[in-house]
Amino acid sequence: MRGRISTGLAGLAISLAVGAAVWPHAYHAGAVLAAQDDPARLADLQLDSALQHDQAAITGNIEAALVAGDADLANSFITLAQDRHIAVSDELKRRVSDAVAEESSAAHVAKRFASGLFTGTADDVASLTGTVAGDLFVFGDVRDAIREGKHLALGEDTDRLVLGLATAGLAVTAATYISAGGATPLRAGLSLVKDARKVGRLGEGLAAWAGRSAREVVDAPALQQAVATGSVFRPSETASAIKAAFRAEKAGGLVRLAKDVGRITEKAGTRGALDSLKIAEGPKDVARAARLAESEGGKTRAILKLLGRGALLLAAGAFNLTTWLFGAMLTLFGVLCSIKSTTERATQAWCNRRRARRLRQAQQAAAVVPGPELAAAPACG
Repeated sequence: MRGRISTGLAGLAISLAVGAAVWPHAYHAGAVLAAQDDPARLADLQLDSALQHDQAAITGNIEAALVAGDADLANSFITLAQDRHIAVSDELKRRVSDAVAEESSAAHVAKRFASGLFTGTADDVASLTGTVAGDLFVFGDVRDAIREGKHLALGEDTDRLVLGLATAGLAVTAATYISAGGATPLRAGLSLVKDARKVGRLGEGLAAWAGRSAREVVDAPALQQAVATGSVFRPSETASAIKAAFRAEKAGGLVRLAKDVGRITEKAGTRGALDSLKIAEGPKDVARAARLAESEGGKTRAILKLLGRGALLLAAGAFNLTTWLFGAMLTLFGVLCSIKSTTERATQAWCNRRRARRLRQAQQAAAVVPGPELAAAPACG
């Protein structure tokens, strides 16, 4: 019986040891699975795991961003380091501050505004402002719609996404004027998605989805007729003709996408929105990125750089995380079984000892009590 009890105790000790090793992974897996619909909480958990083993990643990314001339990204990492209480040298902070000041100088802003206005390409706040200004004056959208519309009319390769976004942009521009700027975030979102497509910074999955959606919002015959007589030198007349080819009832998906991009831009900046569009595989990813940006603000770019798409979705497969939880449950089951077995064996041993003690006591009592023949003998006179 002692051997059986020792076996149960050994099983309990092993189960507890395994449980102690598995518990941290199981706890993290459970927390991640519970946060899979909360991008901010999910990113926070993923950061805990990533920075726990490599806090030097913050400094390394700051240096890399400065070398690449991306002061905004470097400053995002500084903000993240402060939030995580990770030490960054004063000299590195000064270099980032100087780079941000240079990027915010009047000469740089004017140059980037002009670039956005005339080329229609945005990669920071100033250039996006110029791009939106050009689109608000319908010049940018008319230019893009005529270019792609002529490709469509001639049977050439056509970027239907840019074409759809340009026609949608013309309709939204009119709404922006009517609402006294109320639709400006949507207008900016459409411009940014269009620019991301032009410079190849739109995720493959998102580009495929947006292309399918854009096909539905354009009435091809009406657009071809508008393009045939349109010109960038008559923007107002051409814009009105192109708007007639826009199917507003089919544009719900693109409008929601543009609104989400506008939300990201407001909280994380133009480059934060472009980073989100690059890793997104569909409109749901962009919506999750918008929720992340609203929660994390200036830290968003650093989080996206460190975690990639893992900032929006489970970095590890749900199956792997579930395996840790299943392992923890098996370990708990082993602990309970070991406790049950040890308790039963200890109880059985105690009962056996008690039964044996009673048996010995009964035998001793029987030996002391006189037999019946002695009890019936006459007393001595």
